[in-house]
Amino acid sequence: MIRRVLRGAVALAILSLTIMPIRISAQNDEAERVRGSITVFDEIMGARDKAIPASILEKAEAIAIFPGTIKGGFIVGGQHGRGVLGARVEGSRAWSAPGFMTVTGGSFGAQIGAQAVDLVLVIMNRRGLERMMSNEFKVGVDAGVAAGPVGRDASAATDIQMRAEILSYSRSRGLFAGINLNGSSIRSDDDANRRFYGKALRTADIVFRPTLNAPSAAADWQATLEKYAK
Repeated sequence: MIRRVLRGAVALAILSLTIMPIRISAQNDEAERVRGSITVFDEIMGARDKAIPASILEKAEAIAIFPGTIKGGFIVGGQHGRGVLGARVEGSRAWSAPGFMTVTGGSFGAQIGAQAVDLVLVIMNRRGLERMMSNEFKVGVDAGVAAGPVGRDASAATDIQMRAEILSYSRSRGLFAGINLNGSSIRSDDDANRRFYGKALRTADIVFRPTLNAPSAAADWQATLEKYAK
């Protein structure tokens, strides 16, 4: 009986040692996605005359970044990307831990080849954020989306803010500008949330109920949002 218990304990210990590295590796993949998003935001905001205007970021309710989104095709194009989203904690101007998101979509036209682009979405109000947190958010259908202005033109930024709930940007080959993403779908990446936080979570759970223990990469993400969108 004792031997049987000991054998069971040893087997459990071996299983735990086998599973633990897998979980750590998976969590590291998501942490790398967070770090990639931070790098994209730092680089975009480092080009002051071509960055997202401060007047927009100060009023933003949420920011989503999709680094290295693949876009391309022949005649029929498509795009797919994985990113992270942070939102203002309700009742304060603090930022939530990162929630993971995916973006997919298609387009038609004379296009050849493929390229990686960085996507940035700036959600301007709570209603836009709540719509994006639905099961599947369709850009241009579920909320007003506009190509966002860049640089220091505060008057243009204010004018667009009044018309759109979400401002969209892209960066490709060093060029940064507003982009039309109408028709793309954005949804919670529940698998990534589970790997990063160690339990089943939707992105809505993270941004609307932000009390949770987050890995250290989350603090870097929050600090970056605070730096540019006080």
